[in-house]
Amino acid sequence: MTQPKILVLGIGNILWADEGFGVRALEAFHRLYRVPENVSLLDGGTQGLYLVQFVQEADYLLVFDAIDYGLTPGTLKIVENDEVPKFTGAKKMSLHQTGFQEVLSAADLMGGYPEKLALIGCQPEDLENWGGPLTQPVRDQLVRAAEVAAGVLEGWGAPCARRDANEKVEPLLANDIDHASYERPMAAAN
Repeated sequence: MTQPKILVLGIGNILWADEGFGVRALEAFHRLYRVPENVSLLDGGTQGLYLVQFVQEADYLLVFDAIDYGLTPGTLKIVENDEVPKFTGAKKMSLHQTGFQEVLSAADLMGGYPEKLALIGCQPEDLENWGGPLTQPVRDQLVRAAEVAAGVLEGWGAPCARRDANEKVEPLLANDIDHASYERPMAAAN
């Protein structure tokens, strides 16, 4: 039996405070877990429709994103399968979010919609701070979001191995825009 092709996708804008949750959660997941060969990680940033080909190629899709559900900042909410495109109870708050709904619709129209779909959304606190870091309630959920993702993948038959604390891990993002490099100068400036 062939293993399903699984894509773990982080979307959002790391330059706009909590809007960067999806990308930063993907980084945390990469830092904490080794994945099986049938699992790929992708920083989708704000690429919108450019992500259609990747979504079409995935049998199962797991997405990290900042979603305004109207909950307490930092609250994680997991939505699955048919509920994901609806973002039930969520307000549209950014161009990439609308673009991702379009990505799912385009993939569906082109006959390449994932068989399984899960969204790990985090309620943002601040979406107005251009160049600002994640707020503390959202930052506090990065490890938990990674653990939830590992649980979803295990349920999909793709168990992840927790990395050793001292294991050297290549950053997912290059050019010093990874979470530790990008936000450390911001924190020092405060």
